[in-house]
Amino acid sequence: MSAELLALVPMLLVPLLLVLRWYAMYRREEATKAWAGRIGWTFVGADSSLAQRWTGTPFGTGGSRRTSEVVVGTYSGRPARSFAYQYTTNRGKERQTYAFHVVTLALPAYLPNVQLTPDGFGAKLERALGGQDMVFESEDFNRAWRVETSDPSVAHAVVHPRLMERLLQSDARGLMLRIEGTDILCWSAGSPDLDQVARRLGVLNAVVNAVPRHVWLDHGYDPART
Repeated sequence: MSAELLALVPMLLVPLLLVLRWYAMYRREEATKAWAGRIGWTFVGADSSLAQRWTGTPFGTGGSRRTSEVVVGTYSGRPARSFAYQYTTNRGKERQTYAFHVVTLALPAYLPNVQLTPDGFGAKLERALGGQDMVFESEDFNRAWRVETSDPSVAHAVVHPRLMERLLQSDARGLMLRIEGTDILCWSAGSPDLDQVARRLGVLNAVVNAVPRHVWLDHGYDPART
């Protein structure tokens, strides 16, 4: 192959890769629309407000934050969402993009932050460096989950023995959960896995249902009046 033809290869490959990327995104969007239609949800596509709505992990860091594949509906009578979220970081000449699947369920009132993440090597390292991890009466729960909060009294009230038992079930293991403001959310690295949405919403809904009435009353909501 001549030098002239070799020089043309990159010029041809770049448009081809862009077309392939666009087609893959198109296929994912069409599949998401079909999924939403089957369960009675609505496909939104992108919602820039969601990229700024929360401040905890994986939000509040990086640049070029954006959402896609947003679908909205209800679960157990509560407003729910599933969407793709990504941001980028720049370190010198190195640019890295991080992608996540986020599932959210609306709360009936604002609550202080309570974050539950799997306990493991990373959590142990953070604790060694002074990171927060609340201790509860269940050793099995303490070994499985790390709990961080802006209000320990609320966290102790919410994470009671019945909820601890629920979070030790197989469908909850390994999830990353957080109550933040008027939402409870679950996130995982990678593109949206729509087959996991019902499972994750089930766990989020179980956490909301476990919040004691006195906690809601302290934050201006009475579940007995709904």
